[in-house]
Amino acid sequence: MAVTAPSTPWLRRFHTSEPGAMRLFCFPHAGGNASFFHPFSARLAPRAEVLVVQYPGRQERFDEPCIEDLHVLADTVAAELTTWAGEPFALFGHSMGATLAFEVGSRLHAAGARPSTLFVSGRRAPSVPAPGSVHRASDDELIADMKLLGGTDTRMLDNPELLAAILPAIRSDYVATETYRYRGAPRLDCPVTAFIGDADPRVDAPMARAWATHTTEEFQLRVFGGGHFFLVPHLASVVESVATVLDTTGDPQAFTRS
Repeated sequence: MAVTAPSTPWLRRFHTSEPGAMRLFCFPHAGGNASFFHPFSARLAPRAEVLVVQYPGRQERFDEPCIEDLHVLADTVAAELTTWAGEPFALFGHSMGATLAFEVGSRLHAAGARPSTLFVSGRRAPSVPAPGSVHRASDDELIADMKLLGGTDTRMLDNPELLAAILPAIRSDYVATETYRYRGAPRLDCPVTAFIGDADPRVDAPMARAWATHTTEEFQLRVFGGGHFFLVPHLASVVESVATVLDTTGDPQAFTRS
């Protein structure tokens, strides 16, 4: 798997892109890492430049402390992305990553870097409360919740050595997600597209439609069959939807569908 670090430990680039291609920042889910978006990047290349955020505490950043506050994480990521947000860019986040993408987008917009569009996947709107206490549960209960949501290879969750390595980052992300509170960030002035699975135990259509209140521009909701990680079996359709939106929000000469 080829990886290029764009001069910062926070970003991973898996594939090259055409000159002038729309830049898409991707934000993984709780417990996830940049590699989750490798297939996503492969399908969009070279028509888009996909840069995936790599959180501390996993993969090559394993020895770094995790950040357990989404607002602090958003501050840090936004500062890292400032130099990469000078050209047209979009944001895509799944689950915890969707909330983080929104908060980062708000900070970048306040700094004068306006996102072209925001994609949110498998996540209720920030203004919809999402209380939770799994982060305070036992390891077994935390693992059971992860198995309920899917998205993590069960062989990893059933391997004591691997589990011991990844569980601290997973629990840290649960803390960040379940303690997050919306602080009334100004509405974005870019289109927002939400994707959800019709059997997701964490988010339903009304919760997802509430994302419309967080933008002054167009909102659309796409519902797929499946649970919290519906985008894995429906990757091709999700990517097609993303490409279509990028095609209409970006520079048509810089991003043309093949």
